[in-house]
Amino acid sequence: MTEPLVSAPVDSEPVAFPQDRSCPYHPPTPYQPLREARPLSRVSLFDGRTVWVVTGHATARELLADQRLSTNRENRAFPMPTERFARLRNRRTALLGVDDPEHNTQRRMLIPSFTLKRITALRPQIQQTVDRLLDAMTEQGPPAELVSAFALPVPSMVICALLGVPYADHDFFEAQSRRLLRGPAPADTEDARDQLNDYLGALIDRKRKDPGEALLDDLIQQQLHEGTVDRRELVGLATILLVAGHETTANMISLGTFTLLQHPEQLAELRTEDALMPTAVEELLRFLSIADGMLRVATEDIEVAGTTIRADEGVVFSTSLINRDTAAYQAPDTLDWHRSARHHVAFGFGIHQCLGQNLARAEMEIALRTLFDRLPGLRLAAPAETIPFKPGDTLQGMVELPVTW
Repeated sequence: MTEPLVSAPVDSEPVAFPQDRSCPYHPPTPYQPLREARPLSRVSLFDGRTVWVVTGHATARELLADQRLSTNRENRAFPMPTERFARLRNRRTALLGVDDPEHNTQRRMLIPSFTLKRITALRPQIQQTVDRLLDAMTEQGPPAELVSAFALPVPSMVICALLGVPYADHDFFEAQSRRLLRGPAPADTEDARDQLNDYLGALIDRKRKDPGEALLDDLIQQQLHEGTVDRRELVGLATILLVAGHETTANMISLGTFTLLQHPEQLAELRTEDALMPTAVEELLRFLSIADGMLRVATEDIEVAGTTIRADEGVVFSTSLINRDTAAYQAPDTLDWHRSARHHVAFGFGIHQCLGQNLARAEMEIALRTLFDRLPGLRLAAPAETIPFKPGDTLQGMVELPVTW
């Protein structure tokens, strides 16, 4: 579908970005002018800089596929949404923060481990992990805190097994991941990045002497030894895979569970029609849009939607608004298992589309199906309005989720 060429006047007061959600599964209320101004308007960042914000679905997919938009965070013109994020400007970010041809080289190393065939083969292992965690949770008895007991350890255990990272160290790397993504102080972000790099660098050094059979071991044997990557680059790749591999899906499982418990009719339908689960996962990915604010910088002038994005101008993609575009989805603020939501941009689009999307889908599907099958009486153990969720400057999700059954 095409979008109307309507955008907010450039001289109007820009909306501040990012902002906190008032409901954990709906876009922030102050973003309403951006919804009305689709597909392109302006927002202001923490430092007062004004950048473009993309809120239209078709325009977003067009621009995300345009290689004149760069993800290189070392570019001084790259938009920094928060002070914490800005502290990492001079830190090269593997995969997510590099452009082709370097990005393509890194991605090709990893693709074989994240194909649909490979992830399908992992499903029994994911199921076993989910079952063990639910066994432990039910044995302890209600109530339970679902984030720490289930939503976080499911993807954490899976990514550890895939990478070859000892799960025994999960308290350390989960804590550093939280500091990296949420602070609380800007300096925490830098220190957490350093600690994760040091930890994974030491792990790589040990694996060089005593190799195993996981992804990191393969990368050491096939890429590091052959000189395709150096140690610094491999540490960077390992950091991205470890952090993104558990933080994103943990938030989707926790927020997905909360959302389903707040939508009892849709949950009841899922319970009676198991075949709906794969499409429900896609709809939850669209509806929740936990990674709200993909960032780019223009390297050349770009004509789009009747507007010119100039070279060195920053561009923010508001995933939560793009995935609620009425030109792409009928009644987008409604949770609907029967719509086709597969063309959402929750995983991005173009060459930087999330490498781990097949894994995330499998983990969500198995975790949510098994959780509600095993605990048909699952319900919140506290009033919904009192349960804390994460602020708008990080991945969206539940800080904690008290439940009973």
